[in-house]
Amino acid sequence: MRSSFRHHIVAQPLAAAGLVLLILFAVMAFFAPWIAPANPASIDLMHRLAPPSAAHWFGTDELGRDILSRVIYGARLSLTVAVSVVGLSLSVGIILGGIAGYYGGAIDTVLNIFAMNAFMALPGILLAIAFVAFLGPGLINLILALSIGGWVGYARLVRGQVLAIREREFVEAARALGASDLRIFFRHILPNIIQPLIVQSAIGMAGAVLAEATLSFLGLGVPPPTSSWGEMLNDARSHLFDAPHLVVFPAIAVMLCVLSFNFIGDALRDYLDPRTRIGVGL
Repeated sequence: MRSSFRHHIVAQPLAAAGLVLLILFAVMAFFAPWIAPANPASIDLMHRLAPPSAAHWFGTDELGRDILSRVIYGARLSLTVAVSVVGLSLSVGIILGGIAGYYGGAIDTVLNIFAMNAFMALPGILLAIAFVAFLGPGLINLILALSIGGWVGYARLVRGQVLAIREREFVEAARALGASDLRIFFRHILPNIIQPLIVQSAIGMAGAVLAEATLSFLGLGVPPPTSSWGEMLNDARSHLFDAPHLVVFPAIAVMLCVLSFNFIGDALRDYLDPRTRIGVGL
């Protein structure tokens, strides 16, 4: 299995590029205090708006803060939000989608027709903006805000998969042997529907990174002095023409991070789809 996955990655340059980029951002996030050349919150007004140079590879912002250091620390925030939002949304989606799909009937009607459709009718980013504006900016509120609407997609996916699996022979056999509903779901159903959830989670992390940058750009993310790519883009608006490096580097960071998750999600989808694995050795 591992050799076939490595072969699949090598055969797809975009997947390999996505994996390399994701590893790069993960290293930046975990080892930011050791690899950042300066304190991201350190102000040096004598060198404000300095262009890229040997002293500051990405230049400095309007307060003289090192942009490279802020980009590195911004990776920590973006990945933290992405993993937390997807983890929370996926957990809620598995629970509610699993209940709706497994039991059906009135429970499915309430959860699917009313709850899920109600949340899907509201744009997720607007719901997140309203939530953060009401409770105030902060990491926890940001994660909760993005998870409020994010669980629906996972719940719909889980519901559909459970509906297709719950009447299979192995599920009926487990039920006939007296297995509890909880055991049937987590031992027999969930392992058979995990593949599309993995793909959806990878793509969902790309959306979470972009949503976090959007909220931070609007001033609804994690407040300063925490470094955020979206906040950096917001600060750079007034210096778009006289100091374009303030926009270029955080924008490239957001773009590459989103692309890395999308490339990996596409690769996982192709790898886990049996129809695309014909001829690939296992």
